Amino acid sequence: MSKGHAASATLAPEARRLAELILPDATPLPSAYAEADRRQAVADLLRENRFDPEGVAGGPFLLHLCIRDGRLVFDIRDTRDVPVRAVALALGPFRRLIKDYHMIVESHERAVIEGGLEARIQAIDMGRRGLHNEGAELLMARLEGRIGLDFETARRLFTLVCALHQRM
Repeated sequence: MSKGHAASATLAPEARRLAELILPDATPLPSAYAEADRRQAVADLLRENRFDPEGVAGGPFLLHLCIRDGRLVFDIRDTRDVPVRAVALALGPFRRLIKDYHMIVESHERAVIEGGLEARIQAIDMGRRGLHNEGAELLMARLEGRIGLDFETARRLFTLVCALHQRM
C-alpha cells in the first residue's frame, strides 16, 4: 500500500473530500443559463464529493481550479489554505468534449428561448448527460494515480472545466 493510500485508509472517508472550491479565473459566463449551471455544479460538488489526492495526508481540502498555460491546474490546499500539492493536466484531450459541451449548452438555451418541443429539449439534455459522462471518465482516467474521484465528483468538475474554458 502506498504512503498516500495508507494515510487515507486511516481517515474517515468524509475527510477525503473538498470543503471549498475556488475558481480564481472565473469570469461571468456568456449566458444566465451557463452561469446557473456553474453555480449548481459548485453547490452540488461541495454538498457531496470524494476527493482523494494520492500521497497527501489529511483532509478535507480546498481546491483552487484554474487554467494556466493551456493546462488544467488542481492546486490542492489544506483547510488553512496552505498548498499541499498541485496537479496539472494538458487540456488537449478535453478540447473536443469542451467544444461539444458549449455547443449543447447553446442549443439547449435556444430550444428553451424558442419554446422548443419538450422532446427536443429532452434529446439535448440526453446529449449533455452523455458528454458529462464522457468528460467524467476522461478526467478520472487522466487523474488516475494522482487524485481519486468518484464519478459524480468527476462529472461536476468537468462542468467547471468547461466553464473555465469558455471558448476553444
